[in-house]
Amino acid sequence: MQLNKITKKLGIASCALLQVPVIAVNASESEDWDIDTAFLYYSEGDGRVSAFEPAIYAGKNIGDEGERERVDLRLVIDVLTGATPNGAHPSSVVQTFTTPSGNKSYTVQPGDNPLDDSFRDTRVAIGADWTLPINRLSRVKIGFNASKEYDYLSLGVSGTYFKDLNNKNTTLSAGVAFNNDTLSPEGEIPIALSPMREPSDTNREGGSDSKTITDFIFGVTQVINRKTLIELNYSYGMSDGYLSDPFKIVTVVDPITGLPDNSALLNVNADALPYVYENRPDSRQRNSWLFRTAHHLSEDVIHFSYRYFWDDWGITSNTFDFKYRYEMGRSYLQPHLRYYMQDQADFYRHNLIQGSDVDASGNVLVSEVSSDSRLMKMTTSTVGLKYGYALGANSELSVRGEFMTQSFDDGDVPVIEETPDLDAIILNVGYSLRW
Repeated sequence: MQLNKITKKLGIASCALLQVPVIAVNASESEDWDIDTAFLYYSEGDGRVSAFEPAIYAGKNIGDEGERERVDLRLVIDVLTGATPNGAHPSSVVQTFTTPSGNKSYTVQPGDNPLDDSFRDTRVAIGADWTLPINRLSRVKIGFNASKEYDYLSLGVSGTYFKDLNNKNTTLSAGVAFNNDTLSPEGEIPIALSPMREPSDTNREGGSDSKTITDFIFGVTQVINRKTLIELNYSYGMSDGYLSDPFKIVTVVDPITGLPDNSALLNVNADALPYVYENRPDSRQRNSWLFRTAHHLSEDVIHFSYRYFWDDWGITSNTFDFKYRYEMGRSYLQPHLRYYMQDQADFYRHNLIQGSDVDASGNVLVSEVSSDSRLMKMTTSTVGLKYGYALGANSELSVRGEFMTQSFDDGDVPVIEETPDLDAIILNVGYSLRW
C-alpha cells in the first residue's frame, strides 16, 4: 500500500522511466520488435525513500500491412527501502509511535521529522495492450494491467477507440479504464479516528478492504503542419471504497502549549498515544485537462505540456512541463524543466486541537481529516538533462539525471513544526533497439 502511493508521488520519475514515443510506435510499419529497457534510481534526502526500478517494454506489429494489429507488453519491478513520514509533524519534545504492525514502538527526537524507518516493499507490475483495426480509419486498443506488492493487489482493464479524420491529420479518441484494488496492510486496517496505542493489536477493524477506480478519457490529436502536432485531452475519474492511508496519523495537541496531548484520548484507551488514525472520504471525483504539443525546428524538437487538475476533495493543481531536444549528429541533449503547484485538500489539518477538535471524552469531532503532506499546499520543481547516443541504425543508449525539490506550505504554524522540504535525485539509464 505504501509503495503504491509512493510510486504515484514520484510522478515524473516513474512515468518517464520508459520514454517510448507513442505516436512513432503507433505509426511504425516495421514488423520488428520495438524494445525499450531502463533502470531508474530514485533517492530522497535525509535517509528517506530510495527506489530501484528496472523495466522493459516490447511492442510488435502483426498482420497484413494496412490492417495490422499490434501487441505491446511491459514489465516493471519496484524495490523501495528507507524511511517514510507517518503523518505527524516535528515537535519540541520526544515523540513515541508504534510501527504499522502495532507490535513495536519507535521514538523521534525533538525537531526531527517523524519517519517510520521500517518501510520495505517490492512491487511487480505487468501490462499488455492489443490494438485491433476496425477499418482503414478506426481501431480499438484493449489493455490489461496487474500489480502485486506485499500488502496490495491491483487488477485493471481498459479500452480505447481511435478514429482518424481529415486525411488522418485528426485523430479522435475515447477510452475507459477500470481498476479493482485490494489492500491488506500489515497490522490490519485501523479504526478510523481511533487513538494510536502503545504496542497492541487492538483498534483494528479488519484485515483487508478494497476500492474501485474508473477513468474516462476523451481526446483529439491534430497535425497542424509538417512540423507541429498538438493534443488536447479531458479525463474524468471516480474512486470509491477505502481511500485512507492506514499508516497515516494526525497529532492531537494542547491548545495552549501546542505540544502533543493524549489526556482526553486516555479516556478511550488507557494506553493511548496523542495521535489518531486519519479518515478520508470514501469517494473521490477527479477531472483534468491536458494540452501538449511537439514542434520540430530545423533539427531540434520542442515538447511542451500543461495540465490542470481539480477534484471534489478541494485539490487543484497546475503542471507545466518543457523539454528541448538538441540534436548533435549521432547524439542529442534534452534539458527538462517541470513545475507543479497544488492547493491543499479541504480536510487537510496540520493538527487536531484538544478541546475543539477532540472533546474531553476523547471523541474526535471532525468526520474527515488527514495531515498527509501529499494533500498539502505545495510546489514541486524538477530540473534534468538527458543524453542519448545512437549505437547503430536500430539502437540507442540514453542517460538521464534530474533533481527534484518539493516545498510545503504549512500556513501559520510554529517554525519547529513546519514540514521539511523534500529533495530527491533521479537517475535513469535506458537502452532501446529494434530487433
